[in-house]
Amino acid sequence: MLHEKRRLQPPPMDTAPEAIANLIDTYFNAYNAARLRESCQLFARMIDSGATIGVSLSGALTPAGLSSVLTPLMNNGFIDYISSTGANLYHDLHFDLGLPLYRGTPDVVTGAVDVKLREDGIIRVYDVLFPADVLYKTDEWVYRVMMAPEFGKRMGTGELHHKIGKYALETSRQTQKSTGKKLQPSILATAHELDLPIYSPSPGDSTIGLNFSAIYTAQADRGPHVDPAIDVAEMSAIVLDAKRADDGLSGVLILGGGAPKNFLLQTEPQLQEILGVAEKGHDFFVQITDARPDTGGLSGATPAEAVSWGKIDPEKLPDTVVAYVDSTIALPLMAAYVQARCKPRKPRRLFARVPQMMEKLRAEYKTTDLYKKYWG
Repeated sequence: MLHEKRRLQPPPMDTAPEAIANLIDTYFNAYNAARLRESCQLFARMIDSGATIGVSLSGALTPAGLSSVLTPLMNNGFIDYISSTGANLYHDLHFDLGLPLYRGTPDVVTGAVDVKLREDGIIRVYDVLFPADVLYKTDEWVYRVMMAPEFGKRMGTGELHHKIGKYALETSRQTQKSTGKKLQPSILATAHELDLPIYSPSPGDSTIGLNFSAIYTAQADRGPHVDPAIDVAEMSAIVLDAKRADDGLSGVLILGGGAPKNFLLQTEPQLQEILGVAEKGHDFFVQITDARPDTGGLSGATPAEAVSWGKIDPEKLPDTVVAYVDSTIALPLMAAYVQARCKPRKPRRLFARVPQMMEKLRAEYKTTDLYKKYWG
């Protein structure tokens, strides 16, 4: 099952042929194919408009090797900040460490072989397989990294991930040197290099969280003390800064749903409802999902419903689209499309500007009626 020929090692999608974009524009004409075409085109418009773009990541995308698609988008300046499950960030570290993940065979998805996999020490993520030792080695790496003195403080996940990314980048370089293979550094490593902030709405709900909890269990004054209030404030500051800039545009690309989606969108209700700042909502909205709204499963709901919460500017509702398709299908096609159609943008390096943006947020909050009501 764990044959070397099935090892997941996709190269980075650094370039894309024009033919893919032409195929999408010409032949994706109806039903969900049309919605995917519209998603590609709107993502390209978002990029060309100069909008600050936030991306949310849900589902097991990195075990499938899709950081090789996301990191080139980051390097091209097509992603400015990220809201992600901790699991996506954790499993991506396996690649920095040079640890193997494999494509499964058709029989594994039936679940009939799971007892045997357990006996053989093999972990399954649907049809992706890897030795349990991959987890243990990654856990040890994460644990030791977060024991460094620089982690021993109160911080948000943006700072936590930036610090982990520093070590991940160096580890990726060491792995490349020792193996002689060109590797695409992980999302965290790439984000550190680009000063691109990454937030996690549920930091304890991943193996990164399990490890900093283990440090706390051993010594309560060691390791990171993660404060979600910092994340909510910083993400709102990023959005407000985008809306107050000359271009004045904010866009979101949502892959899946769950907490990362709402964490990305709630920035606008935080500004409008909680802080009383005059705002209208995000300007562009693209979601890739397989969930349905009528069952309550379309987490964060449709763009039209999001308007009622102030998450989306009602005047920009035409600049929204939902494609009901698997993210593992849509993301490579969308990435290829914008690489063919859009010129790279200069990275915004928002992480380095977070303190400045927070000061602007505080200053504007202090002018509102809500601030005066609660704080005099």
